[in-house]
Amino acid sequence: MRLWVTGYRNYELGTFGDQDPKIKVIKFALKQALKTQLDEGLEWVITGGQLGIEQWVVSVVQDLKRDYPNLKVAMMLPFKNFGRQWQSKNQEKLHDLIAQSDFAESVSTQEYQGSGQLRSYQQFMLSHTDGALLIYDANYPGKTQFDSQIIQAYQKKTPYPLTQIDMMALQDYATEYDEQRIENIIFDE
Repeated sequence: MRLWVTGYRNYELGTFGDQDPKIKVIKFALKQALKTQLDEGLEWVITGGQLGIEQWVVSVVQDLKRDYPNLKVAMMLPFKNFGRQWQSKNQEKLHDLIAQSDFAESVSTQEYQGSGQLRSYQQFMLSHTDGALLIYDANYPGKTQFDSQIIQAYQKKTPYPLTQIDMMALQDYATEYDEQRIENIIFDE
C-alpha cells in the first residue's frame, strides 16, 4: 500500500525552530497513524517537500524503519528546483531529507511555471497512491485545503481511503504523548 501524506506547513502551525514542542506532538501523531497503516499493509509513504508535515513525516519514517525495515519513503517534488527560493538553511534541510529518502524525483521536469503544475502534482499523487493521510482541520484553513478538496472530489469517483487528523485529534495525541513521557515510555529527543 502506498500512502500520500501531507498537511499544514510549519508557518501555518506557528512552529518556531526544530525543537518546538508542537513538532514533537505532530511527529508522535504521525508515528501512531503510520503504525496503524503499517498494520494494514503500508509499504510506501509518498510525500512532497513542503516545510512542515511533509518534511517531518520523512524523519518519522526513518525512525519507524528501525522496527519496520521494509517501510520506504518517497519525496515527490511538484517541479524542478523546488525550494530554490527558500532560505539556505531550509534548502539544506530539503536536500538532506531527499538524500534520506528511498526515492526522490520531481513530477514536472520544468521549473515552476504556474498553478497548473500544482494541479498536475495532485493528480500524480492521487494516481500513484492507494490512500491519504492529512494533518488538516477544515476549521483552520491552510494550503492543505486544496489537497483535501481534490481528494474529496476524487473519492466521489474512486474508492480512496482518507485518514484525517484534525485539531481535536492532535489534542488527543498531545495528551497521549504527555502521558507516555511521564511514564517514561518515550523520551524527549
